[in-house]
Amino acid sequence: MEYKIFKNKIEIYSKQDFNPQHILECGQIFCYQKTSQGYQVFSKNKKATIIEKSWGYQVLCDDEKYFENFFDLKTDYSCIKAQLSKFEILKNPIKFGEGIRILKNDIFEVIVSFIISANNNIKRIQKIINSLKSVCTHSSDFPSLNQLLQLSVEDFYSLGLGYRAPQLYKALRQIDENLILQWQALPTPQLRKNLISLSGVGPKVADCILLFGYGRKDVFPVDTWINKMYNTYYSPLNNRQKIANNLINIFGNLSGYAQQYLFYYQRSSL
Repeated sequence: MEYKIFKNKIEIYSKQDFNPQHILECGQIFCYQKTSQGYQVFSKNKKATIIEKSWGYQVLCDDEKYFENFFDLKTDYSCIKAQLSKFEILKNPIKFGEGIRILKNDIFEVIVSFIISANNNIKRIQKIINSLKSVCTHSSDFPSLNQLLQLSVEDFYSLGLGYRAPQLYKALRQIDENLILQWQALPTPQLRKNLISLSGVGPKVADCILLFGYGRKDVFPVDTWINKMYNTYYSPLNNRQKIANNLINIFGNLSGYAQQYLFYYQRSSL
């Protein structure tokens, strides 16, 4: 995919391999908003504005290198889609979500966001995260660990976390920011075990953190939509871990990409 970096902006000359609606609305990130011109997306203390042009998209930002990495612009998604299109089950999902790219978001932000996401819907997740930002930073910046540690369990309840309030409160006291970065060097099975040791992180949330925070493409998060897809196209199975293992056996190291195309298509087409 052709793109160029300028001061305070990136120009992306493709609408097939980069589509902000596909990227931001496929369930991998919650800190964004639709605008009259396009989208605004937030990560850590950074913001980018995406504007559609006749020739592609313009990304306005104050840290071009951060967002070049964030949007994974160096990865050849046309090649990934060509490989995955060999699977009949992925042909329509890839056409439908052709502009998806898996983001490289901040690990701490991903962990907190997906603890909040458990058994939740996207609008409510966004509302909770925006409330946390308002209380902790009074801005669009994602709260730091130290800022979140100032909140009590009661504060989390008041912000709408429900049963997740004590889970997040405890998880924040288990997290070592340097350590979670060091976990990047671990093999996926060990990293998954470490994540599940955190309060509020079950197998599905761990797989989401692995995919969207650590960039592990050898995982396949299974939620209600993927469960429904699997039971429609494959032999009926109610064990989500077995479903995930079976799908990883099919798609291998492209599993994370396959999951996003299938999830976005399944959720949007029903």
